[in-house]
Amino acid sequence: MNGQKILIVDDEAINLELFDVMLSKLGFTVERAKNGMEGLEKTKRFSPDIILMDSIMPRMSGWELTRILKNDAKHKDIPIIMLTALDDVKDKVAAFEIGVDDYITKPFNFTEVLARIRALLRSRELYSQIVVRESRLSLAEELSADLLHNLADFVKTIDELDAAVEAINSKIETEADLQNKAKLLHTVSEKSQQVRKHVAELDARIEKTGEEWERIKKDEIGLSQLETRIRENPIQE
Repeated sequence: MNGQKILIVDDEAINLELFDVMLSKLGFTVERAKNGMEGLEKTKRFSPDIILMDSIMPRMSGWELTRILKNDAKHKDIPIIMLTALDDVKDKVAAFEIGVDDYITKPFNFTEVLARIRALLRSRELYSQIVVRESRLSLAEELSADLLHNLADFVKTIDELDAAVEAINSKIETEADLQNKAKLLHTVSEKSQQVRKHVAELDARIEKTGEEWERIKKDEIGLSQLETRIRENPIQE
């Protein structure tokens, strides 16, 4: 998990310096922002895995920035830890209601902050793996539905072909029988073409699903590997 990106948004230079130095030493990639407006710009450009932000800042507060990010489809899933001197229960509840994922009251202990960061990053990875598995399950269900639909069409067409072949093989006695046989042969030819078309469409669908399956599979982590990651610390101190 080394190299995960963390954005620090705080108007206090000492906090920016502390987090930058400490988290960089632990293998994180750190970006700084000294106010909410800059934090918004850095989020769009830096695409952090997690954001640590102060609640009260110039130009744009942490509250405002959180509301904007949580209402943005592209950034709403980025975990946010709010660092604040406000320790009233109402403030904490308000923070969680606007979308803050965790809330730490100042003065804070860096070890605690690090533990909260790790916990949120693990949760985010678990969520991403759930999304991957849901995507694969959806593909499997869609393909299964297509197969069942096409199978029903195949069975119906085969029954019609069997009936036509039986009629063709029946004894020919009159001119009308010959005309009827010609019609039946035409029907068999049409049905045969329909079956070929269905088979080609199904083959293309299976190939497309297989390609999409492989693409999604690249982002999937095995369950045993995922369990190991959950148990272990993502960044070794």
